[in-house]
Amino acid sequence: MVVPTAAGEKLQDRLGHRFYDQGLLAQALSHRSWCAEHVGEPSNERLEFLGDAVLGLVVTDYIFQKFPDLAEGNLAKLRASVVNAEILAELATEVGVGPALLLGRGEDASGGREKPSILADALEALIGAVYLDGGRLSAEQLVLSLLQGRIHEFARGPGGQDYKTRFQELAASKGAGLPVYQIRTEGPDHAKRFFATVMVGSAPVGEGKGRSKKQAEQAAARAAWVVLAGEVGDGSGTEEAEPA
Repeated sequence: MVVPTAAGEKLQDRLGHRFYDQGLLAQALSHRSWCAEHVGEPSNERLEFLGDAVLGLVVTDYIFQKFPDLAEGNLAKLRASVVNAEILAELATEVGVGPALLLGRGEDASGGREKPSILADALEALIGAVYLDGGRLSAEQLVLSLLQGRIHEFARGPGGQDYKTRFQELAASKGAGLPVYQIRTEGPDHAKRFFATVMVGSAPVGEGKGRSKKQAEQAAARAAWVVLAGEVGDGSGTEEAEPA
């Protein structure tokens, strides 16, 4: 197994876990396209399978203990709001998984380091690798360090981080009318950016951007919600769903 790159070294610092078995780290970052060019090297797919299970268990146990008044259906919705490919890809970007990935030449050239599916899978693989390297406690600490804030944000009402719902309800309560979202895109297909403007009547109220239409709309809705809720001064707001 290859020795982790400099980006892999930095990634360990951001994850808060120094691997005893550096081979596990390398495997967690090994995409199948890289393994196809390096015969005999295992991909991260088995670790991804394990990490998915560990992630689900840690989050389920945490929300079960932390929110004793939530019914089963609401617990399931809360878990689904944070354990999904979109959130995992965002987290992977935040901690710098992309630069540390081991990709085949073709996948790398086509923007694989920014592909949400590859990033989400690699983060699950890293969780599985941490579980094998440091045990359940280490894996639990990693998962909660990544997701605890989002869990509590999504648990807030009304609507948690679903700012489109929150803004629509707020706009209706103020008689402002139904929000309409305008979308534009920039960049190549493998690294496209989405920009959203939310309109109420003929006036723009909030702007946002993200790696998907959904992220951009949510960011615009959050900016608009802040403005309409009176938490900032007059004028439209701007939010960014992705890290800088």
